Amino acid sequence: MVMNLSRSKRKWDHIRLALETGQLRTAGLDDVSFVHQSLPGTSLDSINLHTEIGELSLSSPIFINAMTGGGGDRTLDINRKLAIAARETGVGIAVGSQMSALKDASERQTYEIVRKEYPEGIIFANLGSEASVEQAKQAVDMIGADALQLHLNVVQELTMPEGDRDFTGVLARIEEIAGKIDVPLIVKETGFGMGAETVEKLLDAGAMAIDVGGFGGTNFASIENNRRKTRLDFFEGWGIPTAVSIAEARNITQTQPIIASGGIQNSLDVAKAIALGANAAGLAGQFLRILLESGVDELVKEINQLHEEIAYIMTALGAKTIADLQTAPLVISGPTWHWLNERGIDTSTYSRRK
Repeated sequence: MVMNLSRSKRKWDHIRLALETGQLRTAGLDDVSFVHQSLPGTSLDSINLHTEIGELSLSSPIFINAMTGGGGDRTLDINRKLAIAARETGVGIAVGSQMSALKDASERQTYEIVRKEYPEGIIFANLGSEASVEQAKQAVDMIGADALQLHLNVVQELTMPEGDRDFTGVLARIEEIAGKIDVPLIVKETGFGMGAETVEKLLDAGAMAIDVGGFGGTNFASIENNRRKTRLDFFEGWGIPTAVSIAEARNITQTQPIIASGGIQNSLDVAKAIALGANAAGLAGQFLRILLESGVDELVKEINQLHEEIAYIMTALGAKTIADLQTAPLVISGPTWHWLNERGIDTSTYSRRK
């Protein structure tokens, strides 16, 4: 019982501290500008927001990314409301790490509620990279998941007072899970981004899609530092910004799905992320704040508004589909331009698109 209460408290601490910490404009997306099209040749009613993540077909490029679960009644209520918002707007949704439910069956309901409220939805299961094949299968079965997210969070774990300190064998476990589960595997970072080297290894290991989880959103190093007696402040500025991570990932593969997350706060961020190479964009912190401060109805309004605004942006760019938006010309400047050029990525390929 003590362990369960401690885990539940930690889950709620993460939510509370995430809201207190907030998000800064440090994802690099402000370094990205679209090239205006005075003759777009399209109309608002012709815009199609449908996208695909591998074999998964989604009516929207937006989905509600992993947040919580396993924290008792409070996280059950959050996940119930998130699932309702997803159902009412037709977007996909990922649950938070299900390890707590695998260790304590009483927490299963905090995840199962998502499938109960959204029986026809696209839902992602979620576990950490320490998971075994059997645990991965159990997590998928628990919520009838359409895909499994395995999250990487080395810096968060190192900063977490009670976190993991051993990260050996992770890639081998990922490869084993990818080959033995019956749903696609998505590997995601949790706010520190991915470089080309990591992306290449994960794709070679069998990951179907990469969620870059870039720096610039909720800062989990800052959250965990607030729970430490001795702070590891150097980790709070650590990571690869989201814009950079998307470009590096897309530079490695032209075919595998890339998911953008980390500091994406509005419709323009979503559109820029897609134009950089993402197939979809996950939002978490922004949606959680709206839900807890204003309720599920306001979250539904926010998601619908995002859809409408993305359609306006696509109309202005002459992009009728998400595939069209992925080829819209854009100019990269500032630190993002510097980083990508130092890494050997020719940013002019974005600006000279036809």
